[in-house]
Amino acid sequence: MRLFPGTLNIHLKEEYQVPGSCTRLEASEYGGRVSVSLVPCRIFGRRAFILRTDANEEGRRHYPRSVIEVASDVNLRDLYNLEDGSQIEIEVE
Repeated sequence: MRLFPGTLNIHLKEEYQVPGSCTRLEASEYGGRVSVSLVPCRIFGRRAFILRTDANEEGRRHYPRSVIEVASDVNLRDLYNLEDGSQIEIEVE
């Protein structure tokens, strides 16, 4: 799956911790600056991934653990006409 270059940030009621069994993508593998954990999920029935940088997982970067970034093959915000505060459901696989 080729991912759309951008994520949908979702604010949760509780903190989310990445499971230890998730897939890892090291920065050197994709030419990036940070390593990330990938958790398969579905949003609007569409395959997607929860992305979490190591720094965010450790609580020392841009987002608290109650914010997740979801990546998919499309711009989710545009395709589903999402606005700040929209209620959505995510199914973690």
